[in-house]
Amino acid sequence: MDWLLRLKDEPRCQQTAADFKAWLDRSERNRAAWRSALRTWALLGEVEPRHAHLWRQESAEVVPLPKRRRRVAAAALALAAALVLFLAAPAFMIWLQADFRTGTGESRVVTLADGSEVDLSAGSAIDVDLTAEGRRVRLLAGQAFFDVAHDAARPFTVEAGNASVVVLGTAFDVALDDAATTVQLARGVVGISGDGTGRGVAEMAPGDMATVDGKTGAITRTTVPLEEIGAWRSGRLFVNDVTIDSVVARLQRYHSAWISVPDRTLGRQRVTGLYDLSDPDRALKALVTPHGGKVRSVSAYARILSRF
Repeated sequence: MDWLLRLKDEPRCQQTAADFKAWLDRSERNRAAWRSALRTWALLGEVEPRHAHLWRQESAEVVPLPKRRRRVAAAALALAAALVLFLAAPAFMIWLQADFRTGTGESRVVTLADGSEVDLSAGSAIDVDLTAEGRRVRLLAGQAFFDVAHDAARPFTVEAGNASVVVLGTAFDVALDDAATTVQLARGVVGISGDGTGRGVAEMAPGDMATVDGKTGAITRTTVPLEEIGAWRSGRLFVNDVTIDSVVARLQRYHSAWISVPDRTLGRQRVTGLYDLSDPDRALKALVTPHGGKVRSVSAYARILSRF
């Protein structure tokens, strides 16, 4: 299947075609695997890939599946389609709720009706609700830097996971991932709570960073250099004492390939550092190498991080 993807991704590369031919001729086991891949490709309804002449003899050996096996294959495909829909449902719900969103590797500055500016990182989404009584923004996914216009009559609230930030006029950064919400204050004063209700507010000052645990709502506080807050807006990702899993989730928003960390020991390692968002592969290598990890490019569409 990897050869199919490579040939499809590089349809005019003669070197890829030659490498594939050499691999195919190397053993009967390879030819058998290729015939199996072709059967799967045919069941998916895909068109014949380029360089088909290279495997015409092998593909000619593919015979129609018996009726019973066709039914099993159809059921398997239906199950796979249902699984895809299940996995895509959260992203689809975010798409429905969002007033503003960005795609992979895309950033965007949004000016709200009250004059506040929201700088959206890649793969991010917000829901905005501005009324005469108050201003509320929900960070549905990703990361955003807020520069809030002062309005004493209308407090500005940002909700992200179970974290709630209340301000009047200030600038701060909010990052949301599966494990926690991180708030970094660049200017002004904000109150933060971790119970999702806005009660039990802890006050933050410029240079403070608060991490709200996604399960318990517990708040951990530290300080960060002011110049690194919102550094992603200039193509740099600054993290302070977070897990490799968390950094990978943020880099994923800038990488077109799927990134996986099956090595749980590696994923739980904590790091502090500054990473280049313009070259996600280089950032991944810099992230895991100090911990004995390697970045394996399975294909143009996947990266695996492990220590082995």
